[in-house]
Amino acid sequence: MLSIIIPTLDEENYLPILLQSIKNQSFKDYEIIIADAGSKDKTLEIARKYNCRVAEGGLPAKGRNEGAKVAKGNIFLFIDAEAVFQERFLEKALLKFKERKLDIASCGLEPITKNKAYKILHNILYNLPVRLLEDVFPYASNFILVRKEIHQRIGGFDEEITLGEDHAYVRKGAKVAKFGFLKSLKLTLLPRRFQNEGWLIISAKYYFCNLYNIFFGNVKSNIFKYNLKTRNEKKKQSRAQKIIFTVLKSPFYIIWFLFGFTTWPIIFLIFVPKLIILYLKKNKKRI
Repeated sequence: MLSIIIPTLDEENYLPILLQSIKNQSFKDYEIIIADAGSKDKTLEIARKYNCRVAEGGLPAKGRNEGAKVAKGNIFLFIDAEAVFQERFLEKALLKFKERKLDIASCGLEPITKNKAYKILHNILYNLPVRLLEDVFPYASNFILVRKEIHQRIGGFDEEITLGEDHAYVRKGAKVAKFGFLKSLKLTLLPRRFQNEGWLIISAKYYFCNLYNIFFGNVKSNIFKYNLKTRNEKKKQSRAQKIIFTVLKSPFYIIWFLFGFTTWPIIFLIFVPKLIILYLKKNKKRI
């Protein structure tokens, strides 16, 4: 059985879309666990309507851990409420997971947006680098598929981490088990975090978080000002900000691209020795 674990806080606008997409899947051997952090809206009502089990939640790491404690499945899927599964997504993900004999896995992300430029840039600035770094510096965001025994072996998610706890989780898991990036799959997402916080701001947070992880370790202070409410609350922009973002719409994406383009090479340079060693090992095996 697959246990799908979803941390929530006031998700009445997004949870029904995700739950309906799960209900429409060809794969049916699953349970859904909602780890709720005290929602005041209709989140729990929606969860019960879809026959979800409910556990006490908290910040994402705590919510996932609490959900895992009551899970009955032998494989866990940690997912966020803004995700939307395309047709046969679960069936395909589990098939690849088992074919490659993986213990822990993630996949690419694709925002649901009409802006083609953003989709292209997202592939260049997230999906491609994450795929290339699969064997030396694993990433996982919004989607983590893991065997129950591995989750228990690594002690679950580190609840002291304030940003990037999902990345830290798979990196810890990759040290004791087989991690893989499901290259043929992309999880579609409603881009609420980027819309609410601003594309440039949240992108910068994660770029700097990546560098912080490499040089200093996991982020355990609140320097990036992230919490569950942050992703749901749309920040008000001043009139000046609205004018700037409207006038500079195209340059905005160029700036974002250049910023990310300068960050990833730094990360790659750090891991070049490991990448070369792995490449030589793979070629040696083929010979």
